Parts: sequence; structure tokens; C-alpha cells
Amino acid sequence: MTDLRKETEAAPASYPSAPAGLSTAAAALDPDAIWQRIEAYCSFRWTARQVVWIVEGSGDWCPPLAPLAVDAEEVWNGEAWEDATTVYASPYGGYRFIAEGPYRITGTVGGGEVPAAVNEAFRRLAEYMADTDDRAGVSSYSVNMGGAIQESYSRNAGHMAKALQNSGAADLLRPYRRLK
Repeated sequence: MTDLRKETEAAPASYPSAPAGLSTAAAALDPDAIWQRIEAYCSFRWTARQVVWIVEGSGDWCPPLAPLAVDAEEVWNGEAWEDATTVYASPYGGYRFIAEGPYRITGTVGGGEVPAAVNEAFRRLAEYMADTDDRAGVSSYSVNMGGAIQESYSRNAGHMAKALQNSGAADLLRPYRRLK
């Protein structure tokens, strides 16, 4: 059985541009921070960057990020990394390791057009995070129209931690979800 021991993903040189149609408040947010939240949730990348995986054990293993272009497949010989000769294609779309390893797989992930659903997820998340009415994540609301008009609402303390789910962005990102 293979075991992923380490994943090292470099930061990209840049993230995709923010989609058009954002409110002024949402457009003022740092788009890189929003892309980082989306990518932490997804197994897809839309801008290129290097990634290195250390995998140990024999058996089948599929890289957890896509799209992937492999640059090197190496095995540890006890003193240094050398080209792997015991790595084969797996019927599951990844690798089949014959020996115990450890193996080092180096590649480039990311690229391609950002799908419309992902741009919409970005927009929903940005608008939720920039909610200028200060009601994002509100769990209760009350209005008292007697004598003096009153308004109150309360917010869950974890509303920003659940921003992907509460904004509806997570539903749109479901096909790209990162499962561990």
C-alpha cells in the first residue's frame, strides 16, 4: 500500500484574474487571497506551479492535484535520488510502484481556462466576504417597529471560516473538490 509522506506545492507566479461583475467592495478585496481559499478546497489548479510528492510503499497511487505534467520520477537508493525504473502506469490513472521506495514525483500542476462555475464561485465568495451590510453569516434577525424603530441581528463567530459553504461557492466547486 502506498502512503503519501509529503506534498510540497510552490506558490504560482500569479493567480487568475478576478472575474468581471464584482461589486466595488468585492473588487477591493485581494483576489489572491480568494484564489488561495478556492484552491485549498479544490484539487484543480488554474495557474502553473511546481509540486513535489514523496510517496512510500508499493502499489497504486494517484496524484491528488490536476492537471499534471510530470517532470521527473525518482526513487531513493539509500544515498541519493535516481531515475526510477520501477514506476509504471496504473489502471486508475496514476502510478503503480513495484518497490517500496520512497519515490519522488516532480511535476507542474495547473493551467487552462477557468471554468464559468469556478468564476461564479469566486464572485459568490468575494461578495460574501465583502458584505457591506455587515449581515453575512447572520443566524437571527429581529425588527421592533414599536415607538422607536429597532433592528438587531446576531452572527455566528465562525461565519468567515464557513464562507465557502455559506456563500454557495462550495456547491459550484463540488466537481473540483479536493478529497483526502
